[in-house]
Amino acid sequence: MNTHEPADGWVEAPDGRRFWGRAGAAGLLVVDPDDRVLLQHRADWSHFGGTWGLPGGARHHDESAVEGALRESGEEAAVPGDALRLLFASELDLGFWSYTTVVARAVRPFEPVVSDAESIALSWVPADEVADLPLHPGFAASWPRLRVEMGADVHVVVDVANVLGSRPDGWWRDRAGATNRFLDAVSRGVGHGVAESLVVSGGDRGRAAVASRRSAADASTADSGAFADASTAEPPGAPTWRWPGMTVVVEGDARAVGDTFPGLTVVRAEADGDSAIVARVRELRAVSGSASRVVVVTADRALADRAVAAGATVVGPGVFRRAVGLDPHG
Repeated sequence: MNTHEPADGWVEAPDGRRFWGRAGAAGLLVVDPDDRVLLQHRADWSHFGGTWGLPGGARHHDESAVEGALRESGEEAAVPGDALRLLFASELDLGFWSYTTVVARAVRPFEPVVSDAESIALSWVPADEVADLPLHPGFAASWPRLRVEMGADVHVVVDVANVLGSRPDGWWRDRAGATNRFLDAVSRGVGHGVAESLVVSGGDRGRAAVASRRSAADASTADSGAFADASTAEPPGAPTWRWPGMTVVVEGDARAVGDTFPGLTVVRAEADGDSAIVARVRELRAVSGSASRVVVVTADRALADRAVAAGATVVGPGVFRRAVGLDPHG
């Protein structure tokens, strides 16, 4: 099989239901600075024709869900990938087939263009008016949760010295070098998306709760038949992974680290790192408002208490390492 070819075609479930995309499918939900979302009015000849949903379709065999969503939205609606900042993605995984909704914010204006026969029209729709449209059933089921998550900015503040100190691997012999290597790895992990377990309060218990919630939602949606014979289908909207704002705080000799780590904001503590972390939490809370969530990564109990008092939740280094893919089996 040529893995570069699209995986167009139906996948049939054991109970006879059909799902489009032999390698799964993905769609893109874009929200602009005016709180409008880009929707596709589906062609009449398509399944659930005449309804409104997201640009998207079958993934290629060799591409990630994000790559598939960006490619499909580019082909169907001329969405420029460089105009987007990824926020989160939500995956419905039925075992034999999956659908991923990728949610992004437009960082510069662009006008969508109908570029194939799958669309009657493309439109920026105010978020408050989306539910008034005749929506694709799958998107209608996921929209309420997606709407809430779209408005929730997520920021992570990492106590780098504490995370490095959680592993006795000799990092202290070259603090700046070890910190550089660590930040390079974190930057790569953030680029691929951070697991939702990092955001859910309670660490491992939170991760289990996410898995339980997803399983229940998947079963409920699948049993409802909302995705049966659908060429595009939407999951319930609970995030699976995110692209949060990521601040890494370094102190002492580690302040000699480099400046370029894509996806990371480096803060060099002038005095103690703990005070710089608490100050950053307060700054983020003041700028982002009550809908924001700030997560501090540390195992320092005194710092954790200060961070919580400033309005953050706290997770330990192990949860962080797993969430960014540094220790996926730990």
